[in-house]
Amino acid sequence: MNSLVFKCPVNNLSFGNVSLNLLREMFNRDMDIAHFPIGKPDVSVFNTISKEFGEWLQTSINNRFKLLNKDLPTLQLWHINGSENRITSKHHLITFYELDQPTECEKNIVNIHDSVMFSSAYSNKIFKSVGCKNTSNIHIGFDPDFYVTNKKYLEGKIHFGLMGKWEKRKHTAKILKLWAQKYGNNYNYQLSCCVTNPFLKQEDLNSYIAEALDEKRYGNINFLPFLKTNQEVNEFMNAIDIDLTGLSGAEGWNLPSFNCTALGKWSIVLNATSHKDWANKDNAILVDSKSKIPAYDGNFFQEGSDFNQGNIHDFDEDEVVSKMEHAETLCGKENTEGLKLQKTFSYSKMLDKIIKNIENN
Repeated sequence: MNSLVFKCPVNNLSFGNVSLNLLREMFNRDMDIAHFPIGKPDVSVFNTISKEFGEWLQTSINNRFKLLNKDLPTLQLWHINGSENRITSKHHLITFYELDQPTECEKNIVNIHDSVMFSSAYSNKIFKSVGCKNTSNIHIGFDPDFYVTNKKYLEGKIHFGLMGKWEKRKHTAKILKLWAQKYGNNYNYQLSCCVTNPFLKQEDLNSYIAEALDEKRYGNINFLPFLKTNQEVNEFMNAIDIDLTGLSGAEGWNLPSFNCTALGKWSIVLNATSHKDWANKDNAILVDSKSKIPAYDGNFFQEGSDFNQGNIHDFDEDEVVSKMEHAETLCGKENTEGLKLQKTFSYSKMLDKIIKNIENN
């Protein structure tokens, strides 16, 4: 396959990062792509891409209608909600689903596609259990823009990191509160948080942070603004010793925690949903899921909606504290199994599987 319609976002969010890396792999293979962008393309976060790729990307957008024909397969990377419109006669969807109760609307949209590739085996299993027969799962690749810097950052301290959108689904407030109770104002330890959310007002985010910390201030917890480039993200991930982002209760892949682990960091990971596709006892510090709780938060997950219904996995706080203490003992030791993820999961392998799936459906 050398030609494809690819409908996807290119921006600074997870969907945009995956899309950009797939497009770059298509460029490397000299494919003819009719790129239909979702939203306004923004490549500012990808500050290390080559000029040649940038020009190819723009040409793929400019020439999308010139390449278009009804027999060309369409690949779309998007949410289930919003993926119902076809461009060509054959339509394939890559999507990230996190919860556990597919709605009738979600099932119907999944069923109209020729194939749907979920980003985790967990999501694929859930949709098959409710009767969807056109689903499979693929693995997300390691971003080649990230690399081990071998720099020294906060010497003499054990440095924890928490990254990603501020959400109940990700247990952001719970993780922050737990760390503060355990290590707050103990200056042998540092927590750096990059936990913004573009869909929240800054004053609301500040209120949530204050509530999680019981209105207290901690000198060893710092909050970073949104990181504008992948180069800054790479520095952040290299600077920490222990990643807490993997304690999220429901994920389609969890790029921050996966990338940290692949850079040799010690990630404490809730052994549930998509984490099971890449995290194991050899490359991560696993925490068992003890129960589930409703995902509804009044913002992003609304009970009774046609989309995103169900539960997230929860964890026992005492077990997490124990795992944080265990992680301390590993600091300074190279996570060799984590580093292997860079080769185990690549965008080249991901694209191979996508193409095979399209050709077989």
